Amino acid sequence: MLDTFKQLLGDNAADDMHCASTLAGVIAMQQSDASFHASMTIIGQALTPYIVGNILTDTQSHFDTVSLTFHHLHQQFGDDVVVVKGNLLDEDTSTLKSLLGALSKTFNVDIGVQLSQPSLSAGGLLVMDMDSTVIGIECIDEIAKLADVGQEVTEVTEKAMRGEIAFNESLHHRVACLEGVPVEHLRQIRDSLPIMPGIQGLISELKKHNWKLAIASGGFTYFADHLKQRLELDYATSNTLVIEKGLLTGKVEGAVVNADVKADTVKQLASKWNISDSQTVAMGDGANDLVMMATSALGVACHGKPVVNEKADVAIRVGSLHSLLYFLDK
Repeated sequence: MLDTFKQLLGDNAADDMHCASTLAGVIAMQQSDASFHASMTIIGQALTPYIVGNILTDTQSHFDTVSLTFHHLHQQFGDDVVVVKGNLLDEDTSTLKSLLGALSKTFNVDIGVQLSQPSLSAGGLLVMDMDSTVIGIECIDEIAKLADVGQEVTEVTEKAMRGEIAFNESLHHRVACLEGVPVEHLRQIRDSLPIMPGIQGLISELKKHNWKLAIASGGFTYFADHLKQRLELDYATSNTLVIEKGLLTGKVEGAVVNADVKADTVKQLASKWNISDSQTVAMGDGANDLVMMATSALGVACHGKPVVNEKADVAIRVGSLHSLLYFLDK
């Protein structure tokens, strides 16, 4: 199956090897009726036989290639998307995931291997983290900067996202630092939230196929509820900052939305909307998202911390958020 690629790779000077327009012809020759139980998705800009061939060659001791095709959304959002059908050669995929991370960095592509995929057309549930996932900032860090306690709060945030300290503990510590901050600071941040690239395309495509969309965030309702309305999502849950006389008190109201609550949100919403467990997807960037990822049929790391990229089913390291669509079947 790799003979065509190996032939091209054997001649480093071959123009065809580095020409994106020749990839379709090469893939057309890589068809087979042999059985397979896994798929490898390769996502990039102007993919070439050289890039795809090197990825297949470097992973061949872990993944046996059967055939290649283009994803049904290939080039719809401006990306080249190759789906490699094959079979995993190891039950333990940890080594393969590390290798895919290295190849992603080398060739500036996203790569994911899956044994099964939710169906785009069947409808489903996507639950997303908010900070550094739907939006490109950590809201609590931005509030802290305006309150001149930015460094202290950011350090705790980073430790929490890496899973080095318990989320509840980190949240209460950080929020306590915000005592006395005027609500106007929150309004200033809310009105200029940087939406992550690709989120609108992702939401639009999923809505066409009757997916339910939600935010489950360890952040704050002041921002999550705003995003629910702005992006026309179906549900949002997050933590409520206590505000008195226009100032933050340094406390949160009620139970903390932590990793377990996020996971429960996936289960509860799937049950509420009669969505099969096999059609649930969770996406996030921090250690606090790992439990809901494990609860879902598909867990997607979005420009995540190293521990999240390692443990998620697939990782978006390079592309925009709409790349999640490429990890779904028709």
